[in-house]
Amino acid sequence: MKNNLLAVSQIPSVNFHLWEPCNMKCKFCFASFQDVKQTILPKGHLSQNEALEVVRQLAEAGFEKITFAGGEPTLCPWLSDLIQLAKDLEMTTMLVTNGSRLSDQFLKNNRKSLDWIAISIDSLNSSTNSTIGRRIAGRKSLSADHYISIVEKIKLYGYGLKINTVVNKYNCQEDMSDFIQRTDPKRWKVLQVLPIKGQNDNWIDDMVISKEEFQCFIDNHRGFKSMVPEDNEAMIGSYVMVDLAGRFFDDVNGFHTYSQPILKLGVGEAIKEVNYDFEKFILRKGVYEW
Repeated sequence: MKNNLLAVSQIPSVNFHLWEPCNMKCKFCFASFQDVKQTILPKGHLSQNEALEVVRQLAEAGFEKITFAGGEPTLCPWLSDLIQLAKDLEMTTMLVTNGSRLSDQFLKNNRKSLDWIAISIDSLNSSTNSTIGRRIAGRKSLSADHYISIVEKIKLYGYGLKINTVVNKYNCQEDMSDFIQRTDPKRWKVLQVLPIKGQNDNWIDDMVISKEEFQCFIDNHRGFKSMVPEDNEAMIGSYVMVDLAGRFFDDVNGFHTYSQPILKLGVGEAIKEVNYDFEKFILRKGVYEW
């Protein structure tokens, strides 16, 4: 670890949800941030200089890995600048995206500064994706062929591939074995759909699954060593997260609790205002060869 960050949170990785706008409306989204947009940040993001400074301070505080998330972060015009700064400051860099805007030009331009790309893929069935809201501009679902094409390009340019799957009522019986075997991600994060008050209240009731239903999905894909399952208990409080206003937040009470802004207090003081559990981070295999 780089320095005295461990005295504060011990967790060496951070997720920066830098961008509220998204070209999909996934009903289970735990990070819609409409509460933030409607109160303190109408544009749904910091300015470029403010976002860069947040990244700089996170790196200087000792975080070793940063994951850029949203919303859909590829909509951010200065995403590549944030990635480059993080890499210049010796952080491992990751992008979480729905995969709809990963152009060849983006992949070429960022291959020296971006280490990992995580694609959110919940289903290979267009009807299921339409039902859960994973549609471009509310209309078009991405096909299995599109996902395969994107994965092939990610590997061609030398990125580490991660796939994120949120298991919910509509996909919990789907068999993704052939797809996972073909794409062979380094890490397949399988998440139980998580209700968060103020983020997905309006849509989540008919998507929630029991721990047993989640376990059934895990058991049906047991042969994949890359799979990292996380039920609701494993997720809550085990991620260090920064919102689009540059504040740490947690979800330990079933809703987002926000710190004061990092740019106001600094990382060391702001992170004390939220709750993270290092042991849960370790138990969910948060440390790996990144």
